[in-house]
Amino acid sequence: MKTLPISRYRFFQKLQPISLLKKITSKTVTGCLQVFSTSGSWSIYIEEGKLIYACYSEKMFEPLYRNLQSLSQQISTLPRGIHEQLQAIFENGIENQAIPNPDYLAICWLVSQKYISPSQAGILIEQLALEVLESFLGLEEGSYEFIPDSFLDDMPKYCHLNLRLLVEQCQNFSRDGTYQEKSSTSSVQPAPLAQINQPQPAKTFPIVNNGNKAAQFNGAATNNFNTIYNNGQQNKASAEKKLYTIFCIDDSPAVLNTIKSFLDEQIFSVVGVTDSLNALMQILRTKPDIILLDVDMPNLDGYELCSLLRKHSYFKNTPVIMVTGRTGLIDRARAKIVRASGFLAKPFTQGDLLKTLFQHIE
Repeated sequence: MKTLPISRYRFFQKLQPISLLKKITSKTVTGCLQVFSTSGSWSIYIEEGKLIYACYSEKMFEPLYRNLQSLSQQISTLPRGIHEQLQAIFENGIENQAIPNPDYLAICWLVSQKYISPSQAGILIEQLALEVLESFLGLEEGSYEFIPDSFLDDMPKYCHLNLRLLVEQCQNFSRDGTYQEKSSTSSVQPAPLAQINQPQPAKTFPIVNNGNKAAQFNGAATNNFNTIYNNGQQNKASAEKKLYTIFCIDDSPAVLNTIKSFLDEQIFSVVGVTDSLNALMQILRTKPDIILLDVDMPNLDGYELCSLLRKHSYFKNTPVIMVTGRTGLIDRARAKIVRASGFLAKPFTQGDLLKTLFQHIE
């Protein structure tokens, strides 16, 4: 018998799954409907009233592997053993990091590696959604909440599905044991079930070589540096030239010196710290306007430090920028979980640094 996580101990009530789904089909609705029961939880992600993903907590990877196996007969780019590869990277590799929806990350990874196309990812998501909704429609008792901000906000989107038509398909399946499509000979063509996005470039996250930290920085300013700098001064700096305090944590003194050299001391006061353990107390004393936080540090890494800062009432809304050469999907997911404000990818130029600062300074 499974022990329920504390988050699932809720006041359960009678549920009407179809009524719940109707509430989230408005064009004004974006977020995640989470429904909890004694047997598991369902997460239904919505963007402007359309379903972009759905999953059931107790069956997350098994349906993905099964549907991938079915797709592999039609997709020549899917290598043999892809299911073992996904299992090693996403199912086992991040099981202790409390990352929600590692199955969606796996789909994003398949697209980024060009094993499947964005439209094929949309077809895969549609098949998974049908399975999830079929189990969800049989739910009689539980609790629910709607979360406007979801884990998928910063992830690539591969389809926008019509919930009403998905439910109709599930109901047809329940009655007949097979998914039924409307007749293609009908005089009125049905609206497409999956409105697959035309190849909009999915967000890509560059892989940056992690070499010597000091050698990673390019001191030359970008071509539009002057525009960024002047606009920043005009829009952000007050008439008396307010001094913004920037707190930088990086175990490389060379990196800290580079950041200091990039910033005008008449506008920015830069505090640099190389020890992440000592940094916590110094941040509390300094109360900076913005924090630049290196991800790869000994003792206490950037994610752990960001998580600790967010637990302190004063730093709940202070901009925290993760400075890192690792900007892949998993790294961005971890940053989102600890509520980091943004990324500054290494190597960066003076223009990159200023643009990031002015985006987050109020």
